Amino acid sequence: MSNRYVAKPGGVIEVEPDLLRWAGWYEEAAAKPFEEGGRRVDRTELADGVYVSTVFLALNHAFGSGPPVLFETMIFGGPHDEYQERYTTVEEAREGHRRAVERAKGGGT
Repeated sequence: MSNRYVAKPGGVIEVEPDLLRWAGWYEEAAAKPFEEGGRRVDRTELADGVYVSTVFLALNHAFGSGPPVLFETMIFGGPHDEYQERYTTVEEAREGHRRAVERAKGGGT
């Protein structure tokens, strides 16, 4: 089975076995919202250039064990720079984004 996935409008995730089709989707999907078939789940800009980004990775980061890990949240800048969490569902990713924003603001550990 392929480790490549695409997002369709409405947040539907499908396996994409064709590498060239996946690569074309990946290039076009970078800036589009996840609900519109893109990769961007959420992005929150904070003070001093710090931001939190959550994306659909489009590649399974479970590396063969367990359900596909397809989403990632990262903090860029500030004391938690490069903090990262990964998730299997978009719901987990949205909650993780919220927690990462609190962490970046100084409210989380």
